Formats: sequence, C-alpha cells, structure tokens
Amino acid sequence: MVSFPNCKINLGLRILRKRADGYHDLSTVFHPLPLKDVLEIIHSPSPAFTAYGLPIPGTGNLCEKAYKLLKADFPTLPDIQIHLYKNIPIGAGLGGGSADGAFTLLALNKQFHLGLDTPRLIDYAARLGSDCPFFILNTPCIGGGRGEKLEPIPLDLSAYRFVLVIPDLHISTAQAFARCIPREGEKPLADIIRQPIDTWRDQLVNDFEEPVFQLHPPLHEIKEILYTHGAVYASLTGSGSAFYGLFPKAHTPETLPLSWNYRILR
Repeated sequence: MVSFPNCKINLGLRILRKRADGYHDLSTVFHPLPLKDVLEIIHSPSPAFTAYGLPIPGTGNLCEKAYKLLKADFPTLPDIQIHLYKNIPIGAGLGGGSADGAFTLLALNKQFHLGLDTPRLIDYAARLGSDCPFFILNTPCIGGGRGEKLEPIPLDLSAYRFVLVIPDLHISTAQAFARCIPREGEKPLADIIRQPIDTWRDQLVNDFEEPVFQLHPPLHEIKEILYTHGAVYASLTGSGSAFYGLFPKAHTPETLPLSWNYRILR
C-alpha cells in the first residue's frame, strides 16, 4: 500500500500556559498543505525500514513506532517492510515526521482490517506525538491542549496560493519554548481565523516568532520579503524554521530574492 503523507502549517500559535506534566497548553489552527512524502508498506517476512530522500536524523522514526504501538495491541499484525521517501524537510515546523507516523497508523488499519475508528486512531496518534492526531483528520482544525484536541473548522483558502520558504537551518524547539512567555486572555484564534484575511496580519500571531528572531535575526527578513511581494498574510510555522506567505492566485510571485529554498504550492 502506498500513501502520501502531507505537511501542515500553523495559522497562528499561542502558548497559553505551562502544565504540571512539563508540556504547554496551546491554541493554534492547523492547515494541511500539498508538500508530501511517499510511504509504502509491504507485508513481508523480512521486517525492515528503509528511508530515501532527505536524511532522517537519529535512530528512531515515527513509522516504526506506530507499527510497534499497534503490534502491542494487535499481536497478529504481520511483519512488514516500510519504505519512506522523505521530501518534507525535517525540523522546519511542517510536521512531516508526525504525518509519516499518522499515515502509518491509517495504512496499517486499512491494509490489515484492524477496524479502528477515527477516535481510536486519534488516541494512538496522540501517543506518538502532539502533532500526529491532526493528520488523522487532515482538514483545517483548531488545536488545543498539546495540539491533540481538535475541532474541524470550515476554512476555504482555495483562492490563495502558499509560498513556503525553507531555510537550511534547524530551530531548537526547546530553546524556542524557553524564550516564550505564556499568555492567556488574548483574543481567541477561533475568532480571528473567521475574520477577513486582511485582518490576520495584525492579529494572527505565532508566539514562537519573537524568540526565533532573537535566536536567528536574519530570519526576520523572510517575513518582510513575503509581505513586500504581495502576501496578504505571512508567518513562521510551528517553532520554525519554515515560513509561509499566503498570496492571491492572480498575484503570486514567480520568483523571490531569497537565498533559501522556497516552493510555490499551487
């Protein structure tokens, strides 16, 4: 079975409070984008995980973790080979690893007829990572808690194109969190996201931007260039390092004066 895990962006991201378990409660709007990995799962007596494309740091990956998570509850789940072509950049705030893990759960459930409904798949995904549950639904959602509490919302951005800018830079999430100041009482993102898009620039905020700009001042230029070239909204996604700009389809730039990699998602 072959599937195509896609990335996500955050339309606003508020850090509300630090929790007793060490995590933070947040509020964000998740939105899927069509930049995709390729995931193949094969029933095989010779288990293996093989990755191609962009390198995956470390020794573990969420695809194998997803398989082991289901195997613990479904002992008859057969041995498999997992082949992953990695196209979504790592550590850019795009959720590529989370998507791979969630899509592995979805593929195993379908391929081997496990009978898991959406709430149970979301529960398994939450045990993999905070962003993983979103990819089970994979539709615009308001996210709360650590990101696992999801409320689908009607959000049609089909009149726009996204320009995704991906610096060759890894942002330390721990360092970014350490510089964030939790804030409650701000205008809810659920209200802001329903306003006209031309109001988002001043109100739809990612709380990670300020600490990321402190850690890497040149990144501020990316956001300014996106606005200079006609973006109606531009922001860091997640804790970075990727930025995106939202452009009307009739006014999408063909090129940008950036030394970093960027992609126009049509």
